[in-house]
Amino acid sequence: MNADGADESSWELDPEDESGAVIATVGRQLKMWREAAGLDATQFGKRMGYGPNLIYKIERGTRIPRPEFLDKADEVLEAGGKIAAMKVDVEKARYPKKVRDLAKLESQAVEIGAYDSGVVLGLLQTEEYARALYGVRRPAYSEDEVERHVKARLARQNVVHRNPAPLLTIVQEEAVLRRPIGGKMVLRRQLEHLLKVGGMRHVEIQVMPTAVEEHAGLAGSLQLMRLKGGTTVGHNEVQLVSRLITDPKEVQILDMRYGMIRAQALTPRESLTFIEKVLGET
Repeated sequence: MNADGADESSWELDPEDESGAVIATVGRQLKMWREAAGLDATQFGKRMGYGPNLIYKIERGTRIPRPEFLDKADEVLEAGGKIAAMKVDVEKARYPKKVRDLAKLESQAVEIGAYDSGVVLGLLQTEEYARALYGVRRPAYSEDEVERHVKARLARQNVVHRNPAPLLTIVQEEAVLRRPIGGKMVLRRQLEHLLKVGGMRHVEIQVMPTAVEEHAGLAGSLQLMRLKGGTTVGHNEVQLVSRLITDPKEVQILDMRYGMIRAQALTPRESLTFIEKVLGET
C-alpha cells in the first residue's frame, strides 16, 4: 500500500463518466458522517488505517471507495449499516463506463462471437495475463488504474460461467498464442486456460493460422452479440475508441465477415489440438 492507501482501498474515477455523480454523493455522505463524529480527515484516516490524502480524494468524489473501505467506515463512524449500504450504488459505478455498457450487453446475449487479432480475448484472459497486458500499456497506467481495469475485465467473465450460458465462438490469431505477454509461464497458464474453457460445451475456440492465404479479418478485431429477442449488435475497440455498432447494414457486414473468418480458421477440434501443440513448444 502506498502513502495514501490508494492501491488497496480505492480506484481512480474517470471524470467523464456520468457515474461520478453517484460517487460524489457517496463522498459527501462520508464527509457528513465524519464531521458529525467530530473527526478531521487525519483522525479519521488514522482510525481507518489510511492516510488523509485518500480520505480527501474519496470525499471529493475523485476516488471510488472499495467495499471494505465502506464497511470499515461504517464501523468507525458507528453508522449502523447506513454507510455500508452504499456499496450497492458504488458497485454499479466501480468499472469504466465502456466496460459496464459492454458487460450489460453481454449479459443479455444468447450468442457471442468474437475475433481478436492482437491479444487473447478479454473474456478468456487469466488474471495474470490481463495484469501483464495493462502493465505494458503506454503511456503507463498507475498501479491503481491497472488494478481497476483488471478487476473490471475479470468481472465481465461471469458471462462465460452463467446459467444458462450463451454460445461463445472465438477466433484467435496463431501469433496471439505465441506472444509471451508477461513471460513464458504467464503464457503457458493462459494456453492451459484456453484449453480448459475450450472444452466447455457452450464454447468453441478456433485458431487462425498465420500461414492462411485468404483472411477476411485483416480489417481488425470484432465482436458480435445476438441478444434475446433476435437483435444483433456489433462492438469494436481499437486504440482509444470503443464503438457499439447497431446500424443493420454495418452489423450485416460484420456478420458476413465473421462467418468467413470462422470458415477460414481451423475447426474447434483442430484448434484445441493446435493450442496443445503450442503449449508443448512454450
